Parts: sequence; structure tokens; C-alpha cells
Amino acid sequence: MSGAGNITWLGTPAFPDAARTALADTQLRANLRKATGTIRDKRLAATGELGGWEQLREAGAALKRRTLRHLDTYLLRLEETVTKAGGTVHWATDAAEANRIVTYLVRATGEREAVKVKSMATQEIGLNEALAAADIRAYETDLAELIVQLGDDRPSHILVPAIHRNRAEIREIFRDVMAEWGRPAPDALTDDPGDLAEAARLHLREKFLRAKVAISGANFAAADTGTVGVVESEGNGRMCLTLPQTLITIMGIEKVLPSFADLEVFLQLLPRSSTGERMNPYTSMWTGTTPGDGPQDFHLVLLDNGRTATLRDPVGRQALGCIRCSACLNVCPVYERTGGHAYGSVYPGPIGAVLTPQLVGVEHAASLPFASSLCGACYDACPVKINIPEVLVHLRAEAVEAERGPVPTPEALVMKAVAATLGSPRRLAWAQRFGSAGSRLLTRRGRIGRLPGPLRRWSDTRDTAPPARESFRAWWRRTRGTEGGKR
Repeated sequence: MSGAGNITWLGTPAFPDAARTALADTQLRANLRKATGTIRDKRLAATGELGGWEQLREAGAALKRRTLRHLDTYLLRLEETVTKAGGTVHWATDAAEANRIVTYLVRATGEREAVKVKSMATQEIGLNEALAAADIRAYETDLAELIVQLGDDRPSHILVPAIHRNRAEIREIFRDVMAEWGRPAPDALTDDPGDLAEAARLHLREKFLRAKVAISGANFAAADTGTVGVVESEGNGRMCLTLPQTLITIMGIEKVLPSFADLEVFLQLLPRSSTGERMNPYTSMWTGTTPGDGPQDFHLVLLDNGRTATLRDPVGRQALGCIRCSACLNVCPVYERTGGHAYGSVYPGPIGAVLTPQLVGVEHAASLPFASSLCGACYDACPVKINIPEVLVHLRAEAVEAERGPVPTPEALVMKAVAATLGSPRRLAWAQRFGSAGSRLLTRRGRIGRLPGPLRRWSDTRDTAPPARESFRAWWRRTRGTEGGKR
């Protein structure tokens, strides 16, 4: 496997090392297996009841392709309509610029705290850490994000960031840490889901009532009206989006849609693919500002941070069509066994394996395109038909090319030898005879044992079946004769 060392650009272990550690955690694997299995079943039921599901997927894919082809036009239109509706649009080239903009906007209000709606974009740019460095405290209000924040943890799933935690672990986090962030957990807190949710509700309520600044992400934004939308399941987002005086939204530039009417497609695709529901419990949409109703100061930060570079790749750009439903994670056999932390990225799972290397550069995340079995389940599940296996193979080639130097690597030499062997019938025949004879010496209990030298890295991690004792070529000669005629 091609890779870029043992450490990612974030300072975390590369996928092979992190996955090895995760596989040894039996509790983590049990948590993941139960959670992803439950979500998969709900999604299949919700999509199966819709007769035109495949047509809906194709409509979503077509809309995303059209948007990416004319992204500059729709973004300029969005800026115009948001500004006309009373909002202010800011353009951020990278994470550092986005953090500077948001920090400045919060400071301008005179506040030193903000409530947050769950947002992948803010995690991508490390906003919480940037605000903390500026002596501004950001409070996560999504239940799963709250668990992650209180536990000084990292999200491991796009939709369910705390999927790696079970109820008992969450109870202990609430009991031990919640008091440090505000209202403490009840003394008699149990691990009943209702009790845990009530503890979080009481803890967050005081923050909602006093907050003057809110920070959100965005699921969609309509270019023709300037309307921005957030979908969520708990209502905490609704509290953030309506109570504070100032609302700052950070949105990846790929989230724009040509028109408000396009939401008809995506508001059917997203809930069914993510939570297995017909519609999200809370769908909040706003257009600029309205005197006396909701936030009176609205700022929209449009984030690039590698997206324009990704757009230049005809194969890789399709990853920008992602609507963050997490369906690909829930069907991925690799994710189910390793969890999201192993990917070392805000975006885990199959979509993270194709999106992250393009946003940060393949050379900084070279192991991620190899974090897949290429089974294709992610492609079948994706509501906007992103061909993730195709992009994975494409990025694998880029990772190999990035490592190519004047001196061939051992892997390159092996591939040349294989190409030379397969290109000659005579050499292939000799290789088959040699492999069959050698495998008899190495085979133990129907499997090849430990191979010598560098080949041990293969045999130590895999059960390898031995080559057939008789090749097809030899069988053909024996049963059909040298010239192919019957005996």
C-alpha cells in the first residue's frame, strides 16, 4: 500500500496504524456494529417505500453535476441575493482566513461565547480551537457533539459523531465533566436515553437563553433567493438559529443550489439516506434578516479550503456532490470495523477517503484512498450517486505517482516483474510451475504459512490460499491435447 509515512498532516497516526489499534478495541467494534446495523435497516425501509427512489437519486446527481459545472455563477448569484436580503457575505480562501473572519465577527459583538449548531465545516477548519485561542468559548448544542466536546474527544461519524460511545460511557462523561461547562448533571443520572437527553436539555437551556451569538453550518443555500437551510433532529439547532442576535454561518462553496425549488429533491434524499426518516424533524430556513424576528445580524462565510482545487479534477470533483448523509459510512465494512477516528480526518469513511486527500493534498493523506475494499457498497448507497470506488482508484494512482522518484521502489520493481511475466506465455508457464511447487513447501493446513523476507508483511496479516496444484494451461494439455484437439 502506498502511503505518506506513519503520521497524517494533523499529527495523528496514518490509517494502517490507527486501524490496527481500532481493531483491537472489541467494545468499539460492538458499538459500531450495533449502531450502523440499526441505521442501515432504517434506511432500507425508508427508501424501499418510495417507488421512484432511483429516479430521485438520478435527479439529485444531475443537479449536483450542473451546480459544479457553473459553481462560480451560482455563488455570485447567492452573494447578491443574501446581500439584498440584509445579510453580509464573506469569502474565505482557507481555514485560517475563515477562522480570522469568524473571530473578528464574534469580537465585534463584544461577546466572549457562542452557541453552535452541528457543522462539519467548522470542524474542518478547527474553529473551536481558533476561538479558544482568542479567549472565546464555543458551546456545542447538538447532543452528540456535546458528548464529544465534554469528553475531549473527536467526532467519528458524519451524522452520529459519538457513535463510538455507548450509554454507560456517556453517563460517565456527563457526571464527570458537565459541571465544568455549566449546569452539572443530576446526581442520580442513569444511562437511560431519556435521562441522558434530559440532562443535556437542562445543561443547554441556560446557554440558549443567554447567548447573543450563534455559529452554524449549512446543508443547502438557494442561489435564486438567498435562503440558507439547516436540517437536524433535536431542535437545538432551531434554538441557535432563532434566539441569538447575531448568526454566523460557515458554508462550503459546494453547498449552493441553483434554486429554492431544488430543495424538493434533496429534502427527500437526505433524511431517508441519513436517519431513515421520511423528513427531518427540524428543517430551518432563513433568508437574510427580518426586523424584530430572529437574528438581526446575519453573516455567511463561503469557504473554499481546497474545494476549487478539487473542482479542477474531472474524476475527483464528484466528491463535492456529497450531501453529508453518511449512508456510505453505514454500509462500509472497513468503517464498521475501524470507526471514524482511524481515518484521522473530520470526514471519515468512504467519502472521507476520497474528499480529504483532495482538500489537503494527496501527499498529506496518501493512505486514505487505500482504506477500502472497493466492494462498491458506498456507490450503491450514495443518494447522489457519487462513484466513490472510481475516485478511490483514481486517487490511488495519484498517491503512487506522488511517491515515484528516480530510484524505483520495491513495489514498482515487483509490478514490473509481474508485467514481464504476464506478458509472456512462456514466462507465465514457468512461474505457474514454480509457484505450484513452492507452495507445497509453504502450505500449512490449506493455507500458505509465513513467507520469507519482505513477503512476511503479506503473510503475517492475511490467510493466503496456495496456487492450484495444476494450472488451467496444464489441465488443458492433459485433457485436450497440445493442439486443443480431443484425445
